[in-house]
Amino acid sequence: MSTHTIACVDGSSLSQTVCDYAAWSAQRLDNALVLLNVLDDVRTPTDIDFSGNIGVDTRQNLLVELAEIEEKRAKLARRQGLMVLDAAERHIKESFTALTEVATRQRHGDLVDTLLEVENETRLLVVGKQGRHGEGVGQHIGHQVERVIRAVSRPVWVVTGKFKAPERILLAYDGSATSRKATEMVADSPLFKGIPVHVMMVGVENHDNLEDLNWAKERLQQTGFTVTAVLEQGDVEKTLLEYAEDEKMDAMVMGAYGHSRIREFFVGSHTNRLLTSTKIPLLLLR
Repeated sequence: MSTHTIACVDGSSLSQTVCDYAAWSAQRLDNALVLLNVLDDVRTPTDIDFSGNIGVDTRQNLLVELAEIEEKRAKLARRQGLMVLDAAERHIKESFTALTEVATRQRHGDLVDTLLEVENETRLLVVGKQGRHGEGVGQHIGHQVERVIRAVSRPVWVVTGKFKAPERILLAYDGSATSRKATEMVADSPLFKGIPVHVMMVGVENHDNLEDLNWAKERLQQTGFTVTAVLEQGDVEKTLLEYAEDEKMDAMVMGAYGHSRIREFFVGSHTNRLLTSTKIPLLLLR
């Protein structure tokens, strides 16, 4: 059963932002918050290539010493991870006093494998645009983030910058089955209830597009949303990002592509470009 909002906390500069958006979301969804720290940087001494003419005894001694070093490194990583979780939990309890259910977990292994193991209990996953190993890489999203989005079938909120409780959101809509499902998820979820929604379609102004856009507007209005519907021509990425900046949107929501043999290597052209360029959180709905 999907009951938890899960925040991936790794000690990077975005960890507090991840915690804040996850806590805000858990309050809105009325579910438990889980702070998850995954130790996935695993190296073992046997992975090292001992080239050259090294004696058996020397090689064995090196392996023993390296094993001891790796064991100490692993213990330090676990302690550091627990300290990160403790600091995150204290921050949330101080900043979100109404949130009563906060749990911490530390796991050892691959991040994606760990998230797939807890997928059945995940309602929303919150990750930073750049993780601990992705800092300083400019606009590029971290490799781990791309892997998570490709693998996980739950909604993924990719956050960046400093936390700001959303006061208006932009729903990127193109009339496809994926975007219709995303519209229905927004309409039926308590996450953005009471928050004005701007629904934007990028395309030519014709009967079909206007009809599709009107469907999204009416579907959201049926559940009480205040909706602004916009149809503009232009490049999808550029038009959405400019509109989000001009209208001071606090978050963008869009449907992420499903899996296929071709798309398993890409999130989807527009999705991937928006992830790279956006300066506001992007919520990807399956």
